[in-house]
Amino acid sequence: MSRSPKTSVWIANLLVALALTLVINFSYLLLLIVDRRSDPQHDRTLRQPYPREGVLVVTPDGHGYLRYAEPPIDSVYVPAARIRRLGLQDGDRLVADLVGPRHAGAHHRLGEIRRRNGADFDYGALFNRPSESIETIYQLLYYFVFAFILLAFLTAGRPHTARRFVVRCIWCLAAAVALYMVAPTIDWHTGRIAMNFCNGGHRFDFVLVLKCSFTLVAAILYGWIYRLGTQRQAMAVENERLKNENLITRYHMLVGQVNPHFFFNSLNSLAMLVREKQDEKALTYIDQLSYTFRYILQNGQSTLVTLDEEIRFAEAYAYLFKIRYADKLFFDIHIEERYRQWLLPSLSLQPLIGNAVKHNAITRSHPLHVSIRTEEGTLVVSNPVVPKLSPEPGTGIGLENLRKRWELITGHSIEVSRTEERFTVRLPLQKPSGR
Repeated sequence: MSRSPKTSVWIANLLVALALTLVINFSYLLLLIVDRRSDPQHDRTLRQPYPREGVLVVTPDGHGYLRYAEPPIDSVYVPAARIRRLGLQDGDRLVADLVGPRHAGAHHRLGEIRRRNGADFDYGALFNRPSESIETIYQLLYYFVFAFILLAFLTAGRPHTARRFVVRCIWCLAAAVALYMVAPTIDWHTGRIAMNFCNGGHRFDFVLVLKCSFTLVAAILYGWIYRLGTQRQAMAVENERLKNENLITRYHMLVGQVNPHFFFNSLNSLAMLVREKQDEKALTYIDQLSYTFRYILQNGQSTLVTLDEEIRFAEAYAYLFKIRYADKLFFDIHIEERYRQWLLPSLSLQPLIGNAVKHNAITRSHPLHVSIRTEEGTLVVSNPVVPKLSPEPGTGIGLENLRKRWELITGHSIEVSRTEERFTVRLPLQKPSGR
């Protein structure tokens, strides 16, 4: 089941938004894993009780140090993840177990907290705070929505001009500023998750601005690539439409060129039969003439017809010429049955038969034989070259139209060969689908 173009665009936007979300938060996820692995709770072998009380100092980047007034230990490192999870604040007085350094020169790390600000530390109260998983989900969900909204701005509607694209980029910038204000942020002192403007959004958050800017630039770049792709696709569709219109126009030109001249000649032949009181031939002539014009009108805009249909038209069309030229024009038609359902562009034989009659002398002493036969999947039309004493000027429109029509419809070229004795055109037939 094929999807509509609009559905495909939405699916592509969702996938790109997901990819941007994972890229933007890769360092956050990696840091989360590293913090968990470095959590002292997982390394009880190095833990040691330390009864003295220290003062917590939280740095602007969210990490902290527990300062002691007396040696031998002057400071203890506290990871930012633990500060958030335990709800610690700058200035807290803590009594906690310490975890010894893993290598020389490193700081001790905070272990299990015993007392906080003179009271026993209640780990049960931490269950009311958001977990790291919840924080991660907030971050991923926010940047996914952020990226998807920007992509929706840039890929909505039909392909737009460069000026409209710039206008959409400006709207995306405005949306990015608004989304920046409602970004979920964490207060390093309280561990509370809230929207940026509620957590002091008036202050410049470099990391948040960097992430939002990266998302905006990536979305605009994707929007520009999408615009170029849709424009190219639209140009391809337009070119195909123009080709079809050109093909229809050529059909009409060909029909308009042949019909008046052929129609009056046919009427003259019919009048001759009526004057000679050849009633049976006159009736047959009228039937063949009506069939010929009905076929031209019905198939003037058709693309492909079976060889059987085209041959029946050629027989009717040739009959009209044979009446005009009496016993001086003959058509030798030999079609293998296996090729009768093969396909070719309609009205392919009309210009070939017309040119054979128009450009060759047709007399009783030198009758003209036009051959129409099949050879290895090819329809071959040939006739001897018998120049007229007063040759009629040819425009070449009919044969050139036929050549271009075959290239447009079938993708193959016809083969035209001319010698001093014979003129031959080879038309490659198209095998019907399913055979």
